[in-house]
Amino acid sequence: MLGFNFYKPSPRTIGIDACREIIEEIKSIYPEIICVGVFVNHTVGQIKAIMAETGLDLAQLSGNESTADLEHLGISAFKTLHPVTWEEARTAIEALPTRALPPAFLLDSYQKGAYGGSGATGDWKLAAEIAGEYPILLAGGLNPENITAAINAVQPWGVDVASGVEIERGKKDPERIKEFIENARAASQKIR
Repeated sequence: MLGFNFYKPSPRTIGIDACREIIEEIKSIYPEIICVGVFVNHTVGQIKAIMAETGLDLAQLSGNESTADLEHLGISAFKTLHPVTWEEARTAIEALPTRALPPAFLLDSYQKGAYGGSGATGDWKLAAEIAGEYPILLAGGLNPENITAAINAVQPWGVDVASGVEIERGKKDPERIKEFIENARAASQKIR
């Protein structure tokens, strides 16, 4: 999966034209790559239009979107959750429509007023309990140095990284990306 951020206040935001060009290039070489749009409080209409215009495969809803929004988008969307407790997580999960394909949702660390990408490490014990029941994407402060420990502790379906592979805020470091992927693959192979 490869993410494209459409949250304008983010230093990682991308425009529609640039996203479409990147996806066209990627898909011409690697058609199996799943391209995911990261949206925060966009309307269903905006999300559908951007997905159609760019060629995105999935939408990650990272704001205050409703269950109805997820239902309208169907299998092409999943929600980001920021729970502090297992009870809070269960309440949020039970409100979500069941997603037939993984990931069920993305689990990120809680940071007051933030929609993700803060670099704060999440509660891996809580995440492990949730991952024991659901195929989750784990996010929250992951980087090349801690991804092995995170995968060993949580055993998620997949992992998500943003700030942990940046050379400066909003700018990715190819070497850190490569190291993250290598470490994540090695750790995943050991637990499967």
